[in-house]
Amino acid sequence: MTWIALEVQPGEDRRDLVAAWLVTRTGQAIEERADGTVVAFALSAAEAEAVAAELQQLFGLAVSRRELPEVDWTTAWREGLGARTVGRVTLVPTWVEHRAGPGDCVITMDPESAFGSGEHGSTRAALLLLDRWLKPGDSVIDLGTGSGILAIAAARLGAGRVVGVDLDPEALPVAEQNAARNGVADTVKFLQGDAGAVTPLLGPADVAVSNILRLVNASLLPAIHRAVRNGGTAIFSGMETAEATEFRAPLLSAGFEIMSEIIDEGWWAVAAERT
Repeated sequence: MTWIALEVQPGEDRRDLVAAWLVTRTGQAIEERADGTVVAFALSAAEAEAVAAELQQLFGLAVSRRELPEVDWTTAWREGLGARTVGRVTLVPTWVEHRAGPGDCVITMDPESAFGSGEHGSTRAALLLLDRWLKPGDSVIDLGTGSGILAIAAARLGAGRVVGVDLDPEALPVAEQNAARNGVADTVKFLQGDAGAVTPLLGPADVAVSNILRLVNASLLPAIHRAVRNGGTAIFSGMETAEATEFRAPLLSAGFEIMSEIIDEGWWAVAAERT
């Protein structure tokens, strides 16, 4: 399979908007470089041309294209991944041998095409906050569930009921398989749909976790506030450290009070109490 990399420089004021649009348009993850370049990926030259034309029309952006060498990405992403401990949880890929000690909370994961292996700083930061603030028996909503890693971790850490939501229908079978693999299929359920529309229907919840882009997190604040009970906890991740200042103000304005923050390899996450 030949992939085409599309590189644009939208400027800091529009970077999040363009990045979010590219994720939705291509259905693929993006790369954000330190120099401000946003890199998206297309599966064919025809798709690359279509996306480039839309970027020009919608945002007035010049697009450079670069053909990538053929790689079997279905397996190449596994290279270098191993067991990783985050708080009380040890995340183990399915293809890695790992001996669990007495009382260890081990989660065996295979993200396949869905986001979530524990190798990303935003996932680890969200998991640490979940570990810190989740109480036994809590009901949890996991938005942008991907591989189901945070939903499964919530169940293994003692949540009584967990619902994972993802817009991508291809993520759900992966998440369901991972939940079954870890013995929490009865506790964790997954829904496909738009988080803004679905979230208010899932409350009242004790904890909500949203590991998505900053602009999406900000747009979900009213829905999450309605879904989380008074005094409950909302955890937001998926944001770079530089975005913390931009997110704190809308978070407080939406009726949340910050309890703790974590930074992991440049990714910022925050836990806030619903007031």
